[in-house]
Amino acid sequence: MCEFFSFCTDPEGHGGKRFYFNWEQRTTLDLGDCDTHSGICKHYGLDEDKCNKYEFNPLTKKFTIDQINSPVDDSAQAHDWVDGLDFKKVVEPLIIKPIVNPFEIDPPEIGEEQLALLKKWASVWNSVRDSVRDSVWASVRASVAAYSSSFFGIKYDHDFSPAITLWEQGLVPSLDGKTWRLHSKNGIAWEGEL
Repeated sequence: MCEFFSFCTDPEGHGGKRFYFNWEQRTTLDLGDCDTHSGICKHYGLDEDKCNKYEFNPLTKKFTIDQINSPVDDSAQAHDWVDGLDFKKVVEPLIIKPIVNPFEIDPPEIGEEQLALLKKWASVWNSVRDSVRDSVWASVRASVAAYSSSFFGIKYDHDFSPAITLWEQGLVPSLDGKTWRLHSKNGIAWEGEL
């Protein structure tokens, strides 16, 4: 299964050249399978059975050797190359930063700053929740989606920054329909109505 970023090499036929889709290709070509090895090989006219196939997640730095088909194993060179690749060339709006697990952070004491952020997030949540089921899990999923949006420099219809800031402080908001809560690695850090 192809991961976030797939690329191929053909060490015998193309001297170690790396084949992948850059941002311009992703936005101008019809690339329904742009991050599959078969799609890459087809586009570049490569014999898929002779190419080495790799995957890389620039956020986690996980490098995967999917398949070595060539007699030349260039995986060490491929790893060095992809680890140094400017991913703005692959997905221009991508923001590379460490992934934060809010339940591994010592949260701050809940004060005016956190409650102001929660109130702003509650306002955003009120404007989007009509399109989703009103449940605790829906509100938590919205917080996760908000945090995920912080990896892309894209203008969104809603301001997700309050939920992102809370997340990065080790606090995850939830709403049970009436009561808001801020969850942390220590349990419920705050609960109440806004």
